[in-house]
Amino acid sequence: MINNYHMKVERTAQYSTYGILTSQTENIWWVCHGYGQLARYFLKKFEVLNPQKNFVIAPEALSHFYLKGHQRVGASWMTKEDRLHEIEDYLSYLNTLYEQVCQQDAFPKKAKSLVLGFSQGVATAVRWVYDQKISFDHLVMWAGGFPPDVDFSKTQTVLANKSLSFVYGLQDELITTKQFETERQRMLEKQISPKVVTFEGKHELNGEILQRMIE
Repeated sequence: MINNYHMKVERTAQYSTYGILTSQTENIWWVCHGYGQLARYFLKKFEVLNPQKNFVIAPEALSHFYLKGHQRVGASWMTKEDRLHEIEDYLSYLNTLYEQVCQQDAFPKKAKSLVLGFSQGVATAVRWVYDQKISFDHLVMWAGGFPPDVDFSKTQTVLANKSLSFVYGLQDELITTKQFETERQRMLEKQISPKVVTFEGKHELNGEILQRMIE
C-alpha cells in the first residue's frame, strides 16, 4: 500500500535587488518573475528606473529546472502537482521576505509600494496581495490575469484605494488580445476595474511603461 504524506522543511530562498534602499527612496517595487526566469536576469528590465529613487526586490521562485534544449536554469512558482502546498510555501516565503525588508532601518515609510507580476508571476502577485500581509499602493498585472482560486469576497478590502493596472503587448505571442479582453471582462464581472495599458511589443516587459507606472 502506498501512502502520501507531507512535512515542513526549511528552505533557502534566493532574491535579487536593484537600486539603493535609503530613507529617500520614493518607490519600492516587489516584482514576481515569469515562468522559466531567474530573478537577477528579470531585474535587468528594471534598470531603466532611477536607482536613487527606486528600490526593486525580485524574489526568485523556489522550484528550479533546466530549460529545454540547453543548460540554462529557470524557476517556476508552482505546478499542478501538490499546488496548494506550493502556494502556501511561496506565500510564506514572500511574507517573510517582506517583513525582513520592511524592518531595515533605511526602509522609507512613506515610499510608494508597487507589486508587479509578469506572466506566471501575475497569479503569484495576486495571491500575495489577497493574502493581505503586504501593504501596497499599486498592483501591476503584466501579461497575466487573476488566478481562479482567488477569494473574490476579499476584493473590496484588498483593492480599496489601490491602483490596478492590466498591461500587455499587442504582439504578445503567448496570449492574444481576445484572451486579454476575456480576462478583463471576467474582472469587470467581479467589479474589478483595472486601467488597461498596451504597448507595441511581445511577451516582455517594456521600460517606457514601467516608468509610467510611477509618474
